[in-house]
Amino acid sequence: MIEESFIVREPLLDPKQRVIGFQISWQQPDQNAEASTESLSALLEFVAVQLHDDDKGFLLGDSLLFLEAVPELLHAEGLKQLPAKNTVLILHKKYFADPDTLAAVTELRQLGYGICLRGAEVTTLERAYFAQITHLEVKLNAANFASQAKVYATLKQSTVRMVARNVNAWQDFDACSALGLDSFVGKLHLTPRPSTAPKTLNTSQTTILQLMEMVRKNADIQQLEAVVKRDATLAYKLLRYINSAGFGLRTEVQSLKHAVQMLGYSPLYRWLTLLLATASTSGYSPVLLETAIVRGRLAEILGQSKMSKSEAENLFVAGMFSLLDRLLGIPMEEVLSSIQLPDVVTEALISRGGTYGPFLALAEACELNSMLVGSLAETLKITPPDLNAAHMAALVWAKNVASVA
Repeated sequence: MIEESFIVREPLLDPKQRVIGFQISWQQPDQNAEASTESLSALLEFVAVQLHDDDKGFLLGDSLLFLEAVPELLHAEGLKQLPAKNTVLILHKKYFADPDTLAAVTELRQLGYGICLRGAEVTTLERAYFAQITHLEVKLNAANFASQAKVYATLKQSTVRMVARNVNAWQDFDACSALGLDSFVGKLHLTPRPSTAPKTLNTSQTTILQLMEMVRKNADIQQLEAVVKRDATLAYKLLRYINSAGFGLRTEVQSLKHAVQMLGYSPLYRWLTLLLATASTSGYSPVLLETAIVRGRLAEILGQSKMSKSEAENLFVAGMFSLLDRLLGIPMEEVLSSIQLPDVVTEALISRGGTYGPFLALAEACELNSMLVGSLAETLKITPPDLNAAHMAALVWAKNVASVA
């Protein structure tokens, strides 16, 4: 299964739009189709290996990891490599009727693993199962939301977390948030929230764009430092990024000059791109920022074996810029007019064409249940195992970087 299938992730948001976990699954044309035991087992084994390090342990920090399960997976060896407190198995209600399955669930709960109940009746929410579960999956029904709200409100005092599905509009997300529900949002987080506030670049963003242009032109380090010193907060955040676990430096960088001496100008440009994304006061969204970082890093990793180091770093910039309009809350045309990017990056952003375009398009497709993944990967001569490993590596890297935002 791992040799021919591609992974897709879906973020789980808390009411403040923060990413508290992910559901990892296989790309498949029919999302309602039931996955086979073999495919679910292969996914569990692969994810367990990719997200575990013998020295560091679980590589996604405090994030929850949701994985679909069937009774046969409750005793899987791969499960032992995933930390109990971070692992939630999604199990359909129909399996709870079997005594052996119920015993296995009870054993896993005693070990600290989470169980998410799927297929519960929305009117009663099957309180009889609450002793065995940590999460309850509910499907949002906008047409019947008032009656649903009364049921959900009674669960606020329960230790069981409610996880909403079918959250396709920000209005629905806000309704879930008001009730204290966590939400799997699919592609909702890629959709800008409606706003009547004027969208303009703030002072910090203008300064960062100035720095990016100076770095692109290899300006003297003293000139760069003079600009950075105007904004102490900016300088602090920049050094935090450069020293984050995402870069893996052995020596702590103490100043901008030190950073340039150790890294050169090209990596500095990448961190300024990140800084630009977090400096927004209008379109900023924690989940959108993390998505942009994953997209940029995934595109970069995919390009590392196909092009030079500096070109692969440009792929990171392309990935970040592809969501910068939504992060900043301004049109892409205004973003591109604010800074001179390499033509090959601009071409990728506008049309997904040129050398970088296919890599960016592939990274985007991995965010959704898109059947374009296979054809794009084949065009770039990237195998499913390599793409899946790069996807998990990008997720880990982004989690480390986003934690300092």
